[in-house]
Amino acid sequence: MVSSGWAQMHRDLREATTKDGLVVDVRYNSGGHTSQLVTDRIARRVLSWDYPRHERPGTYPAFAPRGAVVLVTNQEAGSDGDIVNAVSRALEVGPIIGTRTWGGVIGIDGRYDLVDGTGVTQPKYASWFEGEDWAIENYGVEPDIEVPLPPSAWVAGEDPQLARGVTEALALLEKTPAAVAPPLPAPRFGTPRG
Repeated sequence: MVSSGWAQMHRDLREATTKDGLVVDVRYNSGGHTSQLVTDRIARRVLSWDYPRHERPGTYPAFAPRGAVVLVTNQEAGSDGDIVNAVSRALEVGPIIGTRTWGGVIGIDGRYDLVDGTGVTQPKYASWFEGEDWAIENYGVEPDIEVPLPPSAWVAGEDPQLARGVTEALALLEKTPAAVAPPLPAPRFGTPRG
């Protein structure tokens, strides 16, 4: 959730939003400062279609998800990881799958630099969230569908959280299919004035 991560996500969303749905993996997100950019992008809805000549139709707003959006999270997602989940719930982006986030949304700033090169920080930015109140700090965001990742699955290379996210996205797409560009209207020719 810093500039390099946002740059990669921005590039990835250009392709991902051409698909029917998105599974947004917020697990192991240790925070940063780009949650507003992320939630703005995944909360977009297709409102219109642009038809450039000799190219595929594109969504408006650009790179809006065309269908279901599901978030996958775990206890290692904190700070901006907590925030993306809380804000996505408030915006009704889609269900949150996994385990409760770790609950560390009070942001810090550097306060003092010590002579040995280390720094001292202080809590500075508290956050209130619609639907969550002040309850995220020291608690986290509860998933809508709890799916643990047991050590046996981890060792076997299985990912039940991601698998459930895909299952939920497909189920949502069954109920509400992804947006597709409508066909162009038939050509209209004017009548000559005489």
